[in-house]
Amino acid sequence: MTAADVGALVEQMTSTAATATATGDAWRQAWTYMTDGLTDDGTVFDGAYAALPYVVEAAADLPPVQSVDFWVDLGFLVTAEDRRPVPDDLEEGFDAALRLAERAAVRSLLAAGREGSVTAQVLAHLALSCAAFAGHHTAAALWQLVAPRENGLMLVCPGCESDTEMPEFFRDPVRPAFEAPGLPAPTSVRQGEHPWGGIAAALQDEALGEGWEPFLRVAREVAAAGVPPETPGQAVLCLVAGVVAVGGASQRAGKEWARELMLLTGYFRCWDCERTWSIADGLAESPGGARPQQPPTEAATYADGSAAPGEPPAGRAGETAPRIRQEGDALLTGQGTASGRITVFSDPVPGPFGGVDSLAVISRPGRPTLVAGAGGGGVVCLWDMADGRLVHGPLPGHPDRVRSLTTLPLPDGRVLLASGGDAGTLAWWNPVTGQSLREPAGNWLGGVTGMCAAIVPDGRTLLVTATPRGAVRLWDPLTGESVGRLNPYGSPIQSIAAVPISAGHTLVAASDTAGRLHVWDPAVDDPWEKGAAVQLSARALDDADHRVAAVAAVPAPGRTVLATGDNHGVVMLWDPATGAPIGDGLPASTGTAGLPVITGTTLQGGRTVLVAGSSQGRRLRVWEPETGALRHIALDVTITCLATAGPELIVGHDRGVLKLPLTGL
Repeated sequence: MTAADVGALVEQMTSTAATATATGDAWRQAWTYMTDGLTDDGTVFDGAYAALPYVVEAAADLPPVQSVDFWVDLGFLVTAEDRRPVPDDLEEGFDAALRLAERAAVRSLLAAGREGSVTAQVLAHLALSCAAFAGHHTAAALWQLVAPRENGLMLVCPGCESDTEMPEFFRDPVRPAFEAPGLPAPTSVRQGEHPWGGIAAALQDEALGEGWEPFLRVAREVAAAGVPPETPGQAVLCLVAGVVAVGGASQRAGKEWARELMLLTGYFRCWDCERTWSIADGLAESPGGARPQQPPTEAATYADGSAAPGEPPAGRAGETAPRIRQEGDALLTGQGTASGRITVFSDPVPGPFGGVDSLAVISRPGRPTLVAGAGGGGVVCLWDMADGRLVHGPLPGHPDRVRSLTTLPLPDGRVLLASGGDAGTLAWWNPVTGQSLREPAGNWLGGVTGMCAAIVPDGRTLLVTATPRGAVRLWDPLTGESVGRLNPYGSPIQSIAAVPISAGHTLVAASDTAGRLHVWDPAVDDPWEKGAAVQLSARALDDADHRVAAVAAVPAPGRTVLATGDNHGVVMLWDPATGAPIGDGLPASTGTAGLPVITGTTLQGGRTVLVAGSSQGRRLRVWEPETGALRHIALDVTITCLATAGPELIVGHDRGVLKLPLTGL
């Protein structure tokens, strides 16, 4: 876009205005071309702020109906998500252009409504554009209403920022499903002259039919007040729907569309934090003054038609589990009552501590339990489980980023710590002293993305490592030598876990990058021999369409079971002795889908608890398979890995490590 392009467009607009023709459209092609130079996929370039005042001045003189599309385009531009602040030297001129655009666009809105020359959807876009020029944040709903009947509605919770999708939101209600929104008393009135008086006069109570009069009265008050920026978003949406009701190319279609739009003045309940918000606040990004609402009365419904307050919004069927959220170091229920406290582990170095990619819990008889965590820069740290105090670290000597950790309980009672790096380095540590047992060794087989400890019937404890290249090796922790291999097919491995089948015998389960699950017996010298390994039921996996992305061993009464998770959030339990599924599993869940992270423990009384989430997510599900009890936890950190130590959950995240209690949730 050049100054010459702007000048040519202004000249064409001025010529069209001078001839006062309603058909002249030579300027439209030039304007369409120019928009490509002003924006790019929602990003507004700084040059737009210099060019638009000239174009707006010319467009303001166009016949009102002819300029409708221009004002709608301008509305999308000024509400674009990635619009940067106006440069200081251009701010005064651009603000004046918006005031002129508001006056001219409202004239177009009145003219188009009287003549019925545009569709109801275009009229809604124009009304929101006028609100944008008036400076109201609810105009950002423009981007949601490009094709609402096709795309449904996507809301962002102002509290926890979770997405709530309503694919079947828009429908034509005969009568209102909820009461009209209120206005602050007294209603604030915009200072100075404004162009909305004609809109207020056009909004008649009978425009939508019986029961909708209170909504139109709100719309009329908003217009009479000049749409001041502090007006509640719900009330501005009443105005938009009211304008559509009295205009549009088809009066019947306009009324139907207006009633559908009026549903936007209602409420929604966030599926995650369970708080109720106005839909208007969910449509705008970071709306100022957004506050949780009191839910509608028991006999009422939400705007999407679901019962209030007992059911979640449409599209979230079955997501009725209690929600717990983090606020500082406290865990709070949806009602705000305390449910537990979070302990943040000490940072090992001054300043921000990098993310933790792996965790291991070191339990030793008669000694405090330690938690090992590792991540960027080859850092390995050990904390006291009881209070999160740093015991050792950062431990030196790992030349690459540590991707995996595991503990190795030896026959003599000692416990070692093993670490694997993304360049293939293997290291062994004494967790009591924090010292390295030997010089870290390179592993030509590739990055170590998973490891576990396998106990074989002859009494040895072996280290098992896996790489994305498919190399699964057995190592003697006392010598650091490779003593065997698994995975004869060479499938690239992304998750691995040790599954005890008896006191002295452990199987190894692994998922590959194609979603297949493999079970091996490390006690068998020949990797092609199955030994005690039983593969999971192929039919059960196919019937569930379960492509395994992560595996974990979960203690259960009298045995250990295998848990598998996929990228949709589905978690299934399996009997390693038979390969058969146990129970119905945990279904998919919005908010915990993605690359899964899984851990489990046994609480007092023998209750098995499984915790599942997704790497790089912020949500966890705490599930008791025997009873089906399910709770959701929303954290303020980005989760990377999980572990358990008795009744406590250890969370590795993008800034460090924390723990929280699993009892009492």
